Parts: sequence; C-alpha cells; structure tokens
Amino acid sequence: MTAEPTLAEICVVACAEAWRGDGAVLASPAGLIPALAARLAQRTFEPGLLVTDGEAGLLAPAGDGSVTEGWLPYRQVFTSVASGRRHMMMGAAQLDRYGNQNISCIGAWARPKAQLLGVRGAPGNTVNHPVSYWVPRHSRRVFVPRVDLVSGVGYDRAAAAGARYHGLRIVVSNLAVLDFGTPDHAMRLRSVHPGVAVDDVVAATGFELAVPAQVPVTRLPTAQELALLRTVLDPDGLRDRELG
Repeated sequence: MTAEPTLAEICVVACAEAWRGDGAVLASPAGLIPALAARLAQRTFEPGLLVTDGEAGLLAPAGDGSVTEGWLPYRQVFTSVASGRRHMMMGAAQLDRYGNQNISCIGAWARPKAQLLGVRGAPGNTVNHPVSYWVPRHSRRVFVPRVDLVSGVGYDRAAAAGARYHGLRIVVSNLAVLDFGTPDHAMRLRSVHPGVAVDDVVAATGFELAVPAQVPVTRLPTAQELALLRTVLDPDGLRDRELG
C-alpha cells in the first residue's frame, strides 16, 4: 500500500477516533464519511462498538459491511439514547463556539432565508448521549458566532439545563479536528490536517478559537486502515466525492 492517503481518508480516520474508548455503545453515524469511520473503528481499535445499518440491524465487524449480526428494534434505540449508551456523529449547517448546532433553518425562524431539515432528533441526541460532528467544508458560514436556531444543544445551554449525559466529543472538518477541552468548554483547535496552517483554520472560523501554543498535525491512517478503506469498506472511493 504505497499511495499517499487522501484528505478524505485522513478525515475518515479522524472521525473514527471519536469512538475510541467508547466500548460497547451504539455508534450512529450520519453520512458516508462518519459511517465509514464507525465501521473502521469497529474493525480496528474499538471491536466492541455496535454499528447500526441506519435501519433496524447491527453490522457484523467482518466482511464488506453488508452482513447483519443482530436486530435492533426502534424501541431499543430509544432505550440506548435515554441511557447515554449511544454516540452519534451528525452534520451541522451552523456551529458556534460552545457547540450549539443548527440544522433547521438559516435566518430568523419566523421568516427564514432557507429551510433545512428541521431540528429532527438533535435536541434529544445532544442532551442524552455523546455527540460529535462532521463538517466537510469548514467556513465562516458554518462556524458562526451565534447559530440562527439551536437544534443540537451546546455546553452553555446544557449546563443551564442540567443535562445528565450531555457531552460533545470532537468536531472534524476538512481542515482540522476541534474539541471543547477548555475550562469553559469553548471550541479548541486540536489538530490541523497535513498541509493546513493554524492561520487557515482561524481565518475560516467566525468566532475566536482557543488555540494551544503547539498544535499537532492530525495523524495519518495506518497501512491496515488504508487497506480496509480501499479494499473492503469503500473500494469504489466514494469517500473522496464527499469533499468535492
């Protein structure tokens, strides 16, 4: 395996790291790269992870991901959600510095400029169990000072509500990995992807990021991870299309 990893492959591995240490929790990825990431984590460093097929099954940690190893009725999903035993990776149309997420509308709620998905399950997800985010295009349009409508709950609002299982793990974008490991849970730059400068991330973010004195480079995929991605999990290379 000699070809250099692509940006999409680096992002898949960065997303997979969100589930490291989770053990036997339900991984619920939304989107192709998060789905590949959850399956990659299950196949490598987190074998106890339960990965849903997005409907009513649990995927077996072997083969090409088409084999179902268990049944997951919808009522059991809600049991996992309510007890904090689920970790979902969602997208975001907007995110602010405390992790409040918007997937509902752009502009004022009473008369929006654009109607999006609606809040969907984001409030319950973010209050009841760990959540991470995948943002394929890092820009000031996404990383905003204040979201237009709160769909997913950030640290400032969760603290006020006393949310028991709330926890935002990481945000992975096409430029960097971010987290909320600051005293006030404001968003922090955790690593930059190869070839990306810290200033590039700061310039593409619409609020003040917490930036450590030393910012590492996001780790590259291992040879095993690349082989799994390229020959088993995504042999058609669909992952690269998600980044345009």
